[in-house]
Amino acid sequence: MPKSPTFVLIHGAWAGSWVWDSLRTLLEDQGHAVIAPDMPGNPMHPAAAAQLTMQGCIAHLQSCCAEVSGPLLVVGHSGGGVIATQLAETLAERVLGVAYIAGMMLPSGLGFAELADEAQKQHPEAAGIWPHLQWSDDRQSSTVPPQAVCEVFLQDLPREQAMAAAQRFCAQPEGTRALVAEWTAERFGRLPRLYIEATQDRSVVLPVQRRMQQLMPGAEVVSLETGHVPQVVATDAVADALLNFAKR
Repeated sequence: MPKSPTFVLIHGAWAGSWVWDSLRTLLEDQGHAVIAPDMPGNPMHPAAAAQLTMQGCIAHLQSCCAEVSGPLLVVGHSGGGVIATQLAETLAERVLGVAYIAGMMLPSGLGFAELADEAQKQHPEAAGIWPHLQWSDDRQSSTVPPQAVCEVFLQDLPREQAMAAAQRFCAQPEGTRALVAEWTAERFGRLPRLYIEATQDRSVVLPVQRRMQQLMPGAEVVSLETGHVPQVVATDAVADALLNFAKR
């Protein structure tokens, strides 16, 4: 197998493949192939209701990776971490490692909502973006108002830049947001992991990130003083962390 893995970048809820644009350029400049798809239900990848599931997400990613002959390094941002875990479980023979960027790195069968609800008993701020969400009438999708994007996701970007990015956030189907990964020690459990924590995160707050690291010991940890989207705010640092992880 080639030594240079293909990076598979999985965006989080309400976002899209655009959130990886700057990071993708840096990884490709270092000779890596990059796959950064829009997930099912995103306006750039419309999907039928039956595809708005974990199975639909994994099938989509498997299709995107079908032409890749070498190894994969899977990266999940925020809620994309749950999908990254499930993809690594599914394709364990092809995956060299899994990286989480302020991501949901969770034990098998545990949902993030359950973890966040427990954390709020001591850390009320662990509610994150939840109080700001605007729901469709049937509560099958939600959106984040631009003001909340700026204050919760992108508070460390210049305001004009943050507001421009906020316009790109989109409606998020519940079927591809409230996901739970199921994995085994023999497959996902044997893979090296990297956790890039964002110490100023107002969405997946630091106490919650640290709790996930406690529940899932063994990951290499890189700490960045950024908000929830370090791949946009500190692209060079994120690229360095991922490239160093890939080398190991």
